[in-house]
Amino acid sequence: MHRFDSRRRAAGFTLIELLVVIAIIAVLIALLLPAVQAAREAARRAQCTNNLKQMGLAMHNYHDAQGCFPSGYLVLPGGNSIMGTPDPLTRDTGPGWAWGALLLPYMEQSTVFAALNVNLPCQHLANTTGARVTIATYLCPSVGETSKTYDVKNEAGTTLATFSRSHYAASAGRVEAWAFAVDDWTTLADGPIFRNSRIGVPAVTDGLSNTVFLGEHSAVLSDNTWVGVIPGAVDCPTPRFAFSFCDVAATQVLVHSGPNPGENPPLIHPPNSRLAKVCSMYAEHPGGCNVLMGDGSVRFASSNISQAVWPALATRAGGEVVSSDQF
Repeated sequence: MHRFDSRRRAAGFTLIELLVVIAIIAVLIALLLPAVQAAREAARRAQCTNNLKQMGLAMHNYHDAQGCFPSGYLVLPGGNSIMGTPDPLTRDTGPGWAWGALLLPYMEQSTVFAALNVNLPCQHLANTTGARVTIATYLCPSVGETSKTYDVKNEAGTTLATFSRSHYAASAGRVEAWAFAVDDWTTLADGPIFRNSRIGVPAVTDGLSNTVFLGEHSAVLSDNTWVGVIPGAVDCPTPRFAFSFCDVAATQVLVHSGPNPGENPPLIHPPNSRLAKVCSMYAEHPGGCNVLMGDGSVRFASSNISQAVWPALATRAGGEVVSSDQF
């Protein structure tokens, strides 16, 4: 019979066993982490989809009240002492209020809209407070840039105003209308939403379900706002897209699909292109971006979408035939 020795220590893990356990835990984490990240991204993408659905509902409520969809942004042709003189490059003047600001009363944001003096230019000091308000519906949770405002600057780097961000932009069609120094874009912009547009349902002859109205534009590419367009401002790419170039202020609220007239070869701007310009759609979802169709539905446009289909979806009356499985 052996006597129990209370001084003997209980057996424990050896160093090798401990290392094996740590290695097993590390392998399990490595296996589970992608699944967790994918689940989180799925939730963020769902929230982004819901944001666009709310905007789609607001667009149709706006149409019911005003008889047309909101303009991309508003200018006073020729300008005046309050709205300023036309920008020589774009013919932009005040007030500059963008589609995002015009939708506020139809998105349960009447308080914010009331804080804006729409009879003054969007960059006026009287609009400083309202223009910096964060609208959650205009922010996609997948965007890595977490700042809620940004400084709007001109080509010389002078700050013209500070605006609240938006991660969405409106489709002006195929053509980069802001590249032309004309007062009226009606014959240039073939999309549903552009400067001073007043497009109603009857004008979208391609069908609302076949026409892209809004889409994502992440701050990882360039700055976008729901507030408005300031004449003379520029929109520049982030360092990640330094191969691109700065563009005029309209690209802070509008995008286009390409091609422009006379381009040879035609240049298309598909969503999430590795060669994205500040005037194109870009999201931080893998493989493409969410787009709002004119009927209020939300589709996911693949970055591999046909270069014939993408411009067709951008036009409101191009007469193209697009199948629902071509996204």
